[in-house]
Amino acid sequence: MSHSAAPSAPSGALSRRQITGVMTGLMLGMFLASLDQTIVSTAIYTVANDLDGLSLQAWATTAYLITSTVSTPLYGKLSDIFGRRPLYIAAIAIFLGGSVFAGSVHSMGELAVARGIQGLGAGGLMALALAIIGDIVPLSERSKYQGYFMSVFGVSSVLGPVIGGAFAGADQILWITGWRWVFYVNVPVGIAALATVFLFLHLPVRHTRQRIDYLGAAAITIGLVPLLLVAEQGRGWGWGSASSIACYAIGAAGLALFVWFEKRAGDYALIPLRLFKSAQFSLSAVLNFIIGVGMFGAIAMLPMYLQLVKGLTPTEAGLLMITFTVGIMSASIIAGRTISKTGTFKIFPMIGTLLLTGASVTMGLVLTVDSPLWVPGVVAVFFGMGLGCCMQPLVLAMQTSVPPQDMGVGTSTAAFFRSMGGAVGTAVFISMLFSLAADKITSAMKDAVTQADFVRTMRDPAVLADPTNKPLFDLFKGSAGGLGSDNLNDTSWLKNANAVLTHPIRDGFSQAVDGVMLTAAALVFVAFLITLALPNAKLRDPKAALEEPAAA
Repeated sequence: MSHSAAPSAPSGALSRRQITGVMTGLMLGMFLASLDQTIVSTAIYTVANDLDGLSLQAWATTAYLITSTVSTPLYGKLSDIFGRRPLYIAAIAIFLGGSVFAGSVHSMGELAVARGIQGLGAGGLMALALAIIGDIVPLSERSKYQGYFMSVFGVSSVLGPVIGGAFAGADQILWITGWRWVFYVNVPVGIAALATVFLFLHLPVRHTRQRIDYLGAAAITIGLVPLLLVAEQGRGWGWGSASSIACYAIGAAGLALFVWFEKRAGDYALIPLRLFKSAQFSLSAVLNFIIGVGMFGAIAMLPMYLQLVKGLTPTEAGLLMITFTVGIMSASIIAGRTISKTGTFKIFPMIGTLLLTGASVTMGLVLTVDSPLWVPGVVAVFFGMGLGCCMQPLVLAMQTSVPPQDMGVGTSTAAFFRSMGGAVGTAVFISMLFSLAADKITSAMKDAVTQADFVRTMRDPAVLADPTNKPLFDLFKGSAGGLGSDNLNDTSWLKNANAVLTHPIRDGFSQAVDGVMLTAAALVFVAFLITLALPNAKLRDPKAALEEPAAA
């Protein structure tokens, strides 16, 4: 019996009250990271205008995506060597430092650096939180707790646009420019997370003597940075430009070097390639990537439709997205409790990918410029349910397919692939949206000028004299030779311009969203086909498996 007690000590050392305290700190940390992905998106135009750098605003997004994605596997590996607690505390501290810096910047260049620092911290917040739960909670309870994490993600995805829009719309709050609170709001939450972790998270001290895979870390950075850059900037550069081709070549060379270095490093590798010998691990990694693309595609496209097409404010769009939160929370909790009781997980990614496919097809075929608001509200519910059925079971599948000593690597690899998918999905879908929108709007405008009601409104002296319609008439002049995506960089005037005249523009955006979502539907359906190849096995806790022979 003495032999069997040793492996379980880490989890047995914490009472339910202590686990609840740890969960509070971890959920606050995850809330920081997930909120930051959405709160900035609704405020970035205001921030960029105030800093006189609208054309540079994409670099702030790119810097965050690059550092958070690249640092995720590093946190996983280092936490397996040095322990989760010090790495998690460091991640919160780095994120807080970046947040304070971001709130005090005076140029877009400074903001890009600050967002990069935030990303360095954010890379550890999600992955390490799930790894810590894997350390202290047995599999029979783990899916239930991880379901709460998915709920935090859903809540933050709704609160982000609401809070970001409210801060960006305020001139000053407590004598500080409103948009700066988008970053300063992280400070009290981060301090609370730090305090909770210090008080409750007491894991056994770990310091495993291992080499650190510096070459692998350098290679994956060289591989990912150019690819994320071209995904974010390719629309402006041109996908076949010299800059884009250089990024493709450097990225491919970096990834090839990474695989070579990982083979040589063996067990010391940043992401040990032996883990991919497990079909459950490798297929779940691919699915996490595709789900990441679909997840951030939905999170980006639905608010875009609500604001650009339906004319809602960021706050109103965020409130309507509450239905998304309802979907992801309910599905995460149901999936978590079912997996806890049965150990069966395969059915949930299958159901989830089908729900995501159906929601994407519905949005692509049913949603139009004139659709009532309840339609995107219902679509958001099914998007949330699909994600809730996929995200947590796939993390559990990867955690339970690796040995206990690789828990951090397994968990961070899941977060890494999902983060990569999110970065690619956000950049490519947004680029695709505006590329399609330019053609669709040009076509819709040409059709509109043949309609008597439209022409009569366009010639109305009151409409011509209204200054809020000036950007609209400038766009009409530009559409004669065909629009480019650069003509659509600022669409803030759409809400106040004449509704009859803006209808073809909003219709063009709606058709562009349809095209993006049908593309997403095809991609997510491929994910469904991949789920069919997942092993039809019950999840088993590797720690429990180690204890069984000793107990016998």
